[in-house]
Amino acid sequence: MSSALPDRARVVVIGGGVIGASVAYHLAKLGWTDLVLVEQGRLSSGTTWHAAGLVGQLRATESGTRLVQYSAQLYGELEAETGLGTGFKRCGGVTVARTPDRMVQLERTAASAAAYDLECELIGPVRARDLYPILATEDLVGAIWLPGDGTANPTDVTNSLAKGARDRGARIVQGVRVLGVDVRDGAVAGVRTDAGDIEAEIVVNCAGQWAKAVGALAGVNVPLHSAEHFYVVTDAIAGVHRMLPILRDPDGYTYFKEEVGGLVVGGFEPEAKPWVAPDRLPYPFEFQLLPEDWDHFGILMDNAQLRIPALRETGIKKFYNGPESFTPDNQFILGEAPEVRNFFVGAGFNSVGIASAGGAGRALAEWIVAGEPTSDLSSVDIRRFAPFHGNNQWLHDRVAEVLGLHYEVPWPNRELTSARPFRRSPAHHLQAAAGAAFGSKMGWERVNVFAPAGVTPSLEYTWGKPNWLAWSAAEQRATREAAALFDQTSFGKLLIAGRDAEELLQWLCTADVAVPTGRAVYTGLLNARGGYESDVTVTRLARDEYLLVTSSGSVERDRDWIRRHTGERHVTATDVTSAYAVYGVMGPRSRELLRSLTRADLSDAAFPFATSREIDLGHATVRATRITYVGELGWELYVPAEFAAGVYERLLETGIAPAGYYTINSLRLEKGYRAWGPDLNPDTNPVEAGLLFACKLRSDTPFLGRAAVERAKAEGPARRLVSLVAGDPDVMMWGGELVRRDGRPVGQVTSAAWGETLGACVALAYVTAWEGGAFEINVGGRLVPATVHRRPPFDPAGERIKV
Repeated sequence: MSSALPDRARVVVIGGGVIGASVAYHLAKLGWTDLVLVEQGRLSSGTTWHAAGLVGQLRATESGTRLVQYSAQLYGELEAETGLGTGFKRCGGVTVARTPDRMVQLERTAASAAAYDLECELIGPVRARDLYPILATEDLVGAIWLPGDGTANPTDVTNSLAKGARDRGARIVQGVRVLGVDVRDGAVAGVRTDAGDIEAEIVVNCAGQWAKAVGALAGVNVPLHSAEHFYVVTDAIAGVHRMLPILRDPDGYTYFKEEVGGLVVGGFEPEAKPWVAPDRLPYPFEFQLLPEDWDHFGILMDNAQLRIPALRETGIKKFYNGPESFTPDNQFILGEAPEVRNFFVGAGFNSVGIASAGGAGRALAEWIVAGEPTSDLSSVDIRRFAPFHGNNQWLHDRVAEVLGLHYEVPWPNRELTSARPFRRSPAHHLQAAAGAAFGSKMGWERVNVFAPAGVTPSLEYTWGKPNWLAWSAAEQRATREAAALFDQTSFGKLLIAGRDAEELLQWLCTADVAVPTGRAVYTGLLNARGGYESDVTVTRLARDEYLLVTSSGSVERDRDWIRRHTGERHVTATDVTSAYAVYGVMGPRSRELLRSLTRADLSDAAFPFATSREIDLGHATVRATRITYVGELGWELYVPAEFAAGVYERLLETGIAPAGYYTINSLRLEKGYRAWGPDLNPDTNPVEAGLLFACKLRSDTPFLGRAAVERAKAEGPARRLVSLVAGDPDVMMWGGELVRRDGRPVGQVTSAAWGETLGACVALAYVTAWEGGAFEINVGGRLVPATVHRRPPFDPAGERIKV
């Protein structure tokens, strides 16, 4: 499947594994046939060939589930198109639970399947054994059955995709190694190989575990690291047949699939083994494995024999130790690199590459052709990472933990512990001394909650009410009744400056930002489809200068979005996140407390809501912005980093109660405030999100996505974001729960938390029916009645904010 290397091509795809082959196939299918795929060895010879080939359809999000559903559909149809089989068989999958906590997870999984209209059945141990006759069930609590799951042969899938691309005109060139990537004026210009150079308009890095090194050739950060990954293939076992389902026993870290009458036995051991650093990967490394490590594999084999007793008497044909690449957050990497225009990446598939390849390849191809994603890919977008995520030592330590958690119970609010503490607020040491339990977001150490004096600040993971809930409840009461101090330093902060700053932001922002200096505006940033690319606050600092404040994880993404739309305008977007600490002083007594530290007039007349100006605070000068994310009178204080520790100390001297992000989340949900990510994403628009008030539709001012918003408004929403309050104060909700109306699924909870003021859990959810009927929420298998609110459940008129 080789041909001569061309001098130029519109697109060069680097890497002939299943991901590169899928991207090439889908680009060619979209009509982009001036394409060459180069592979340093042979097709599938890197990581793909030794993949287990599981195609499990259900993922944590609807967008991820749809990608895998498409993969399964594609693999089932490819042979008819290309004449090459994929080995795909839809044998179904059984996942078993040994513990009640695991069973709650499976109940939640089944509820998600119902929300996504995916066939899934909750079953007991007897039914599990009917489906999988060699299964030991004595210690099982229950299981789920997913009839749509399947398996495929990774090499066959790759070859079939490659043939489909070649049949449409793409070139496949093997035995060619990329040595360099040419970049001119910030855009990719071609690649240099050991067989000659290729000019190119677009380069797609699908180099698998070599993707980080290939990215470095272009100055692009691709945060991934290889780890050793193990499975064995057994001799034939009585009762094993071709259509035996996939079996997953996550409490035993193991999975099983049929292989020529025997079993593939693999898993994700709790203590993983990172391999060599990405810049030290060997070459050549074609169809090679690493040495056997039976000691390390022991925990998997012991659990496998417990679940499948026949394995105690069965021989092993082959031990596979094949390295695979993993990312810091266990999500793969897709999209156009922010550092270099027209350099795309599809890599870091965390051992789910075969299941994801069809959908991910199509999604990336559509992104390339359309110039932006055509669906919500925010959870896998390469722009979720910052340059510091590329540190190889940090990646080594973090990936070891991420792989080890693959089959752990996915507890709500799970915090990773490796390579921490990382980025720290100037007040971190003061918070640690006060009993802070820290979480992490975009590398920042952030206070989740403060433990009471004398209590160890450790966080308990549970599906029910956790140990820290009473601590957060006290912080919530303090905020609602008096005032609380929140360290929000991790906010992303972009300084948008230049003579055309207003013009650019008026085009990108849904709200009118042509406001006087010293005014803050809440606004969305939309794509052409009318979906949310970000959810921000924009403050005008001067005629030609704005401060854009975004969520912690959105800085790189938002800066890149602004840069891509700048065009010939004279505007710069500078990341000033680390230059300023941000302290939120929130609550009905916030004005009183701040008055004790400043000579500024903070009255409502002199300092109305959405005002932002510099004030004195003790000996420091800070920017105070009257705004809130908790539904109370309050100010966000933007403090230069060198004054931040001192300002925090002065604030504490007023007697104000420090509080954390768990409390922010609870309070904002009581007010129905949306969050980008869970509640707003590129597939949700202002009409269904209930945010038309932040759109300048009454003016003639155009903005990106306006036409789509106007169409959505005229058509009316097919779904709507509403608030829900649980009818039982004993239940705990975390997000992802199924919402039912009159017994039928109508939506899914996007965010949820305990609302102390309401005395129950409160949530946001997109629902397809919101008028009348009896609503209930499936909370880990328990149906809980709920009330629906179109307006905020707490202070719906917003009277507490503007006082």
